[in-house]
Amino acid sequence: MALIAPEIGIDLGTSNTMVYVRGRGIVVSEPTIVVIDSDNKHNVRAVGDEAEILLGRTGDKLVAVRPLKAGSIVNFDMAEILLRYFIRKAIGVSHVIKPKVLVSVPCTLPMVARKAVTEAATLAGAKTVYLIEKPFAAAIGSGLPVYEPIGSMVVDIGGGTTDAAVVSLGGLVVAQSIQVGGMKMDEAIVNYIKKEFQVMIGERTAEEMKISIGCVFPPEEEMTMEIKGRCLLTGLPKLITVTSTEMMDAFEEPVERIMEAVHQVLERTPPELVADISSNGIVMTGGGSLIRGFDKLVTARTGIHTVVAENAIQCVAEGTGKSLESVGEMKDGTMNLSRRKQIN
Repeated sequence: MALIAPEIGIDLGTSNTMVYVRGRGIVVSEPTIVVIDSDNKHNVRAVGDEAEILLGRTGDKLVAVRPLKAGSIVNFDMAEILLRYFIRKAIGVSHVIKPKVLVSVPCTLPMVARKAVTEAATLAGAKTVYLIEKPFAAAIGSGLPVYEPIGSMVVDIGGGTTDAAVVSLGGLVVAQSIQVGGMKMDEAIVNYIKKEFQVMIGERTAEEMKISIGCVFPPEEEMTMEIKGRCLLTGLPKLITVTSTEMMDAFEEPVERIMEAVHQVLERTPPELVADISSNGIVMTGGGSLIRGFDKLVTARTGIHTVVAENAIQCVAEGTGKSLESVGEMKDGTMNLSRRKQIN
C-alpha cells in the first residue's frame, strides 16, 4: 500500500484530457466525455474512450455530455465524475493519501471558473489543487527557456480554446485566450459541407476530414477524401468528394480569429521581447497546430519563423507534469503571473 501522496498533473481539455503522474509520465489520454441515462442523470454509462465510441450513436435513452466548454466547466457534477475517473485510473484506488493535483486552465479563465475547477478536483479526490495556465505549461513542455530573461512566444491550439502568450522570467508577459479551437474547426467543416454540398455529416466525420486533408495554407499537392453523409434534399445517404482547398475555405473564419489573437499579442509585447521572438521564432502546440500549413501561415502573416513543437499534443500535459516540482512556489494556488497583461 502506497503511503506517499502521488503528484498528478492534469491537462483538462474541452475535447481531450491527459493525466501526468510524477515519475511515470503521461498515463491517461482520453476524451472529455461522459455518457449518462437521459432519465437518470446520476446513472453514468461510460466515460472517456468508452463514451467516445457512443458519441453520435446514443439515441434517446443515452446522452453524451461534454462537461467543459471553451475551457470552462459547464456541468459541475459531470466534471467531478470525469476527474474522479481520471484520477483513479492514473493512480488506482489503493492510495490512502489523497494526491496533490495540478490542473492546467486557459490563461484568461475568470476567477469563478477557476474556483469551479478547484472545487471539482477536490471533490474528485484531490488533497490539494493548484492551477497552471495552459500557455505557460505548453512553453515548459515544448522546452522553451521560460525562466530566463528571454522573450518566447507560444500559441497553443486546443480543442476548445486557443491561448497565445509571450513568456519571460517565469511568467506570462502578454496573454490572450479565445474560444476557438479544434472543435470550432470541426463545426466549421460541418457547416461548410451543409452549405456547399447540402449534406449533413457528424462530428466524428468532420474530425476525420480535419486530420486527413485539413490545411490552412495552399498545399503543395491537392488532397481529396470521400465522405458519406445524409443528403438534406432526399434524406438518403450520399457520397461526396472534398478537396484540401475546400477545407481551407471551411477553416477561414476560425483561422482568422486565431491569427487576430496572435497579432494582438505581438502588438502589446514590449519591443525588447519582440526582438527576442523575432530571433527565436514562435512555437505552436496543441492538436490544432498539426493542421497542415499552420506554421507556414503564421510565418507568412507575422514575418516570424514559426515551428510546431515535436510533441505538440502532449506539450501542455508534460509542462504541467514538470511543474509539479514547483507547486510549493505557487501563490494563491496559481503560478505567479503578476507580470502578465491580459487582452480582453
